[in-house]
Amino acid sequence: MSTGSAANPVNQARSTIYQLLSSLFAKEIDHKTLHELTSTQAQAFWSQLAAEPSFKADVEVLVAEFAKLNSDKALLELAADYCGLFLVGTKHSASPYASLYLVDNSATEKPTNKADEPLLFGEQHQQMTQFLKQSQLQVQSEFPEPADHLAVILAYVAHINMHSSNQEQLEFIRDNLANWLATFVAKVAKVDTGNFYIALAQLTLAWVNSDLEWLESES
Repeated sequence: MSTGSAANPVNQARSTIYQLLSSLFAKEIDHKTLHELTSTQAQAFWSQLAAEPSFKADVEVLVAEFAKLNSDKALLELAADYCGLFLVGTKHSASPYASLYLVDNSATEKPTNKADEPLLFGEQHQQMTQFLKQSQLQVQSEFPEPADHLAVILAYVAHINMHSSNQEQLEFIRDNLANWLATFVAKVAKVDTGNFYIALAQLTLAWVNSDLEWLESES
């Protein structure tokens, strides 16, 4: 990978945002995470992000939701939302795996029981594992998920923001994230009963689209 001017302040800021989004999809929010998300430094970060019109509404929802997480009960309820959306794998969930959204359309012509089977640890997982290996990275052992989990892909983008050329970043995001993210976000919007995760999903989509535009203009 070429480093070029990868470690400049713009790429550092982009990497920070991808890393933050990754962490929020990786696990439920606990007291420690909430403290970090509502610190003075974090508040300045959220204000800066909300200054961009396409991010403003979703950032404001997230900040308002953080303010409501003022008890163990509220944190538990949000954790239950996380579990119901991303962990249980029912028709009322929005599983965060690329492979589930990149199914060959011809699959609908196959027997329905096969078409409905989740393709976990399939081609997209293998592909992401290869990307991670090339960068001498791996999924942490305490995160027992396939490598095509949204949190892993976002964390990998955070890494290449700092270590790859703009063109390499553009190609990776376009080929491994932007090609399924909108479908995932639509699924979250359909099944989420709260406000937090739909706002997070919509912010992630808006950010990725905005970042792709920036990369295209820079490449």
